[in-house]
Amino acid sequence: MQRKALCLLLITILLATACSRLTFVRPKGKIEHLSGEQIGQDYSVSDSPEVKRRQTVQTLLARAVQRLQSGQADEAEKDARAALKLEPGSADAVTLLGIIEDRRGNAVLAGQHYRRAAELAPAHGGVQNNYGTWLCANGFAAESLVWFDRAVLAPGYATPASALSNAGSCALKSGQNDRASRDLRRALEIEPANAVALGAMAELEFHRQQYMSARAFVERRLSAGPATAAVLKLASQIEDRLGDKAAASRYVQRIRAEFPDAQDVTTGGNAGP
Repeated sequence: MQRKALCLLLITILLATACSRLTFVRPKGKIEHLSGEQIGQDYSVSDSPEVKRRQTVQTLLARAVQRLQSGQADEAEKDARAALKLEPGSADAVTLLGIIEDRRGNAVLAGQHYRRAAELAPAHGGVQNNYGTWLCANGFAAESLVWFDRAVLAPGYATPASALSNAGSCALKSGQNDRASRDLRRALEIEPANAVALGAMAELEFHRQQYMSARAFVERRLSAGPATAAVLKLASQIEDRLGDKAAASRYVQRIRAEFPDAQDVTTGGNAGP
């Protein structure tokens, strides 16, 4: 699986929820009765210390996400650690620390944070998916599969296709082709335009020498999202095996035009989008 695709999935838990879980919305000044009649409030209730603590944690995490998106990693870390001090069991805060270390290139430390977050939130599919993603991207493809399984089985997990496509890609990476096919096809049943699953299926069919099927999957992959040099190279290899030298050459020309720094853009070699 491509490192870039993995990194995008790693930030799902926080960056995708910055406008939901991490946003506190105050209630309106009036309460609506079941009959629809507006009842004015003639008293006020102060927030309890616990409510204020949770609000502060949410505010710190939301600000940390914004700062990280703006490139202020050090300031984001301060906010995340302040939130963690107030709520030591916050998987969101620990995940954010993992993202920060990942951005800094500290893979080992990032992995420790992702694992800790997964342990803190065993029923949260996104957190399990994050740690599995980190494992696969850092040379532990086979070990990642159990974490993707946990993500898929997590109650209420809203994006199982992400975990399934990751699982299939990492199973392929670890040589487990049957499992790869199963998980990737399940992902595509849920999300037919999932770019990760389509690219991995194209690679799997290529290695199985099912070149017509591989062509169909790689064409769907190119329609599903922006091309990468690796996907275009795979497409050129597929066309080469099918005997369409002109089509293979066109894909190579695209690589040279769109990715001038790409290495080894010939049609030979092994596929690996």
